Amino acid sequence: MSATFYKDKVVWITGASSGIGEELVKEAAKRGAKIVLSARRVKELERVKRECGLGKTNSLILPLDLEYYKKLKNVPKKVIDQFGRIDVLVNNGGISQRSLTYETSIETYEKLIDVNYFGNIALTLAVLPFMRKQKSGALASISSVAGLFGVPLRSGYSATKAALTGFYEALRAENVGENIQVSLIYPGFIKTQISNNALKGDGSKQEKMDSVIEQGIAADECARKILDGIANSEKRIVIAGPREKFAIFVYRFFPNLFARMIAKAKVT
Repeated sequence: MSATFYKDKVVWITGASSGIGEELVKEAAKRGAKIVLSARRVKELERVKRECGLGKTNSLILPLDLEYYKKLKNVPKKVIDQFGRIDVLVNNGGISQRSLTYETSIETYEKLIDVNYFGNIALTLAVLPFMRKQKSGALASISSVAGLFGVPLRSGYSATKAALTGFYEALRAENVGENIQVSLIYPGFIKTQISNNALKGDGSKQEKMDSVIEQGIAADECARKILDGIANSEKRIVIAGPREKFAIFVYRFFPNLFARMIAKAKVT
């Protein structure tokens, strides 16, 4: 099914200027989708569009900043005006964190919540009425393995990603009769710039690649698995290496062991 699922479908991808988002655009373009590219950096969006060979009839650059989530309510109308529908929304945009709780300002936590949670669900809430009217659509949200349990140096990041699970599982249950699919994606260590852009306690960028990220799964492989999972109507898509999958297993069945293990784990 995944081979033809995206043909001529309107797929909206946030965080499309780099990393997983950029690879999602490239892969969706190969599969024949009409793509809406969103992120803050317009020049990078234009580069991605150009490299994918996308044109005016099958793409739309729609810049947005998830931190200013209250401005997103009317943005989907621009997609409807051009394409007439929205078939898939992949909420990929977000930021990570690398700081201990005691050294992290409340302002940094607020930014993580605004971008990763409110920005994410605000766009979904804006798109949802159109999908309900269509009686079809797929909503996908990028959470994280770090959203399945708390991870050191990522207290705010883990919290925002866990919050997405609660929101989207409830949303799924509420829209069973509307033919709207909801997929939650849980990547582990993926080789992107996420750790370079991660916020330190004072809100500045870390500007350093974590060794575990450097050795992570390639972003293009991650993108293929995400799109395949959405096409196959998977509700929970875990994309992680053996180390992260083992941690998920231990967390579920051996919580006391997990607590000792995560305290000593190499997470950067």
